[in-house]
Amino acid sequence: MPHFALKTRHSREGGCPNQCRFWQTNNMPSFPGIDPKNHPYVAEMERKTGGENRFFRVLGHSTGALETFVPLYSNVMGPGALDLRIKELVYLAVSYVNECPYCISAHERSAPKAGIGQDEMHNVHMEQDGGFNERERAALVYARELTRTCSVDEGRDQLTKLFSNPELVELTLVIAMANFTNRVNNGLGVDPED
Repeated sequence: MPHFALKTRHSREGGCPNQCRFWQTNNMPSFPGIDPKNHPYVAEMERKTGGENRFFRVLGHSTGALETFVPLYSNVMGPGALDLRIKELVYLAVSYVNECPYCISAHERSAPKAGIGQDEMHNVHMEQDGGFNERERAALVYARELTRTCSVDEGRDQLTKLFSNPELVELTLVIAMANFTNRVNNGLGVDPED
């Protein structure tokens, strides 16, 4: 299976080809994952999620990491103080900044369940946030700044006006989670399933 590379610069300058699917084949081999037949936890996770999950298969090389990651991810991305729509918008924004084909593919599939349409995904990728509400815009800016610079001292006052402390902690955890999965998938060349 070939590895995918994003064409972000070209896409931002030339529009949104192919409904925000920004990767192209570059013929690098994907990192080998664990065969679920030989790893009961990976098999169980794939059964629960309804199909192949290359990220789980790669993390399966470190069973302890996988078994710790799954409940943490579920806690961060599941129901909480911050609504799912903002969580998905932010996950996409971080994944676009980091040019992570795996996470972009996964979250473009899950975004509609959070009420995010194709045009909105395109706008997040192009960093055209004008159509989003004030909280969504602030969350997107925060996600990109924290991803690019690791510091957002200037914008923190605005965030504390728009988000409660529990919401701001969850927002920051979503950004950190997206950066974590982006780094693992990009670092090891994990291909999207589609």
